[in-house]
Amino acid sequence: MNTDSTPVVISVPESAAPDRADKVLTGLLAPRSRAQVQRLFDDGLVFLLPDASRPLTRKHKLNPGDTLRIFLPPPPEILPSPTDIPLEILFEDAHVLAVNKASGTVTHPGAATGKDTLVHAALHHTALAPSDDPSRPGIVHRLDKDTSGVILLAKTPEALANLINQFSERKLEKQYLALVHGRPTLLSGSIRVPLGRHPTNRVRMSVREEEGGRPARTDWAVEERFGSCATRLRCWLHTGRTHQIRVHLAHIGHPLLGDATYTLKNIPPNRALPPAARVMLHAERISFFHPITNLPLRILAPIPSDFLDVQEELRSRFGGDRIMPTPT
Repeated sequence: MNTDSTPVVISVPESAAPDRADKVLTGLLAPRSRAQVQRLFDDGLVFLLPDASRPLTRKHKLNPGDTLRIFLPPPPEILPSPTDIPLEILFEDAHVLAVNKASGTVTHPGAATGKDTLVHAALHHTALAPSDDPSRPGIVHRLDKDTSGVILLAKTPEALANLINQFSERKLEKQYLALVHGRPTLLSGSIRVPLGRHPTNRVRMSVREEEGGRPARTDWAVEERFGSCATRLRCWLHTGRTHQIRVHLAHIGHPLLGDATYTLKNIPPNRALPPAARVMLHAERISFFHPITNLPLRILAPIPSDFLDVQEELRSRFGGDRIMPTPT
């Protein structure tokens, strides 16, 4: 939970009808949009008093007289100001901008960000489509701060609506490269376990088989083995949950190199492994339909040097056993 969040206590009026929590709070927290209110639930910031032992879900039924504690983040800036930051542009036309996001760059403004996000940089380059959250113009999807790779931004309202729909209907294909601990016994697999906010650590996600988990699917295949110490995987993301690949791979016992948040405690430090300065995850390609022409597009993001350096060091120390060719 962000330390800048402000706790407020709100009671559901006696005159209100029982309804979903996100619908009730949208009316009580105006002028926030429903999408902004839903993010409060997704971020685990809404609790029912007096228990408040676990955050509520969007679908929780609220009744007249219920009392809630809500941790409200500070209001975002009305519109991020353009900032002259270099962009590695992979594709651009009048409707779509595809960028190779560098590791360390935050996708969009938030409670604890500065004026150096990808959105700030993109606005210096071009206009972006307005969204229901003024701080997130053009945002179709996001990548974690440490994750590098291709990300799409919409330049027109038509493109924004179409691309969001493609994501929600899973019409896109997203492929990631990951360097992980250990050596999977299988050559490929599919991880299908629900994810949600960690019940006690609000900055983490976790596998949530019980209430609060949302369906999530990650497919993976081995591309190269580095002895028994590490492996390069290609991952196909079928849903877009926060930290999905990181949590899923840790769940099957192969956390990402450089990921201190999700590296399992029962995996002892391996001093033979080269140090990784960040999470070794790269969004290498995305395939989708152009939002206006409906023509298929595939955007590839070159693998960054820090990822390649760790990969080459693994090869030099343990050898490289390539299992399958990289798809074209």
